[in-house]
Amino acid sequence: MSGRSEARANQKRRTRKDLLQAAARLLKEGRNPSLEEIAEEALVSRATAYRYFPNVEALLIEAPLDLALPDEKTMFAGAPESDPVARMERVDAAFHDMILENETALRLMLAKSMERRAAGDDGLPARQNRRTPMIEAALAPARAEFSRASLDKLQKALALIVGTEAMIVFRDVLQLDEKEARAVKRWAIRALIEAARK
Repeated sequence: MSGRSEARANQKRRTRKDLLQAAARLLKEGRNPSLEEIAEEALVSRATAYRYFPNVEALLIEAPLDLALPDEKTMFAGAPESDPVARMERVDAAFHDMILENETALRLMLAKSMERRAAGDDGLPARQNRRTPMIEAALAPARAEFSRASLDKLQKALALIVGTEAMIVFRDVLQLDEKEARAVKRWAIRALIEAARK
């Protein structure tokens, strides 16, 4: 990806995040905003808002999820910087709890993103990437323990373990209870980090 196209992709992700954060702020105020009100709050045009979200329902399904996760500072408060496994377990626990509390909304969000992909890739992000920044932050203090290539693969592999898709596999496909799902994910996190160190 060229520098220009990467900058454009980053701008698209920021615009989408700005819309979600604007909606979350309005919801926090107890309002039931229209897409036009959200666009105004996000300082983008109404047409831009409609490019990213086909309707206000799709946006309002996803907006509360930004409020449901702790910020990076809270997530890692008191966490040992020298232990990437412990830090990743905090990330996984936060996502696991958020997913359990918002399962219906997350499943609707997945369905909406799949509909959008099926309609054709318009170059806009179909979903907000919440997990990658948290995974990167969890591993950042231990970055020197991994080669650049191993760290990149590790971050991508951990994204398969942390998140809604993994929960769907555990619940729907494997039919594991919550306790066993958490145990399997902890095992996978440890195994992936140990493999990346080698």
